[in-house]
Amino acid sequence: MARTLTVYVDLKSPYAYLALAPTRALCAERGLAIDWLPYVLDIPSYLGSARVDVVTGDVVENERSEAQWRKVRYAYMDVRRQANRAGLVIRGTQKIWSTELASIALLYARERAPGRVDAFLDAIFPPFWRRELDAESAEVLVEKLREASIEASAFDEFAAGDGRKQLGAVMTEAHARGVFGVPSFLWNGELFWGREHLPLIAERMAGEGDA
Repeated sequence: MARTLTVYVDLKSPYAYLALAPTRALCAERGLAIDWLPYVLDIPSYLGSARVDVVTGDVVENERSEAQWRKVRYAYMDVRRQANRAGLVIRGTQKIWSTELASIALLYARERAPGRVDAFLDAIFPPFWRRELDAESAEVLVEKLREASIEASAFDEFAAGDGRKQLGAVMTEAHARGVFGVPSFLWNGELFWGREHLPLIAERMAGEGDA
């Protein structure tokens, strides 16, 4: 059985989006499985919150300091540079989305069709970052599950009950492991934050005879 790299992601993180392809490449090269887990970021707690008018682009709600705005502006400038290199489209969001339901959908995919999790991630990340996906709509997420060839008739029931409990348990375990942001990688009990650590993770794997 293939060894597993655990990876925490959140749909509303462009850094998680940028990490998908290089993570898959590393694991394919080394014959590893990937266990994709959700981690719901609390962005307002460290970057404040704001909402932009969809039509005009004007800021209509603002609870950010100027220092927080500078961090946000730089972050999007940086991820666009990286996205351009990878041939991806990343457009700034008009608000801070709740990604709890999307995270529950990821757990649903893991439970119902483990072999289709990557297909589900590919169904939600690109359109979300093109501003074409409503991450808070159960109907949209059901559509994306089906697009990934995952039977979705039980999703609403799962989201209202066991899925929410599972998300709480995953978050509790993540915090116990030291996770605070995404993408986060767990290899042999060692935690790494950020895709820039993938080369170091590869070194760890090679040193353990997993090359």
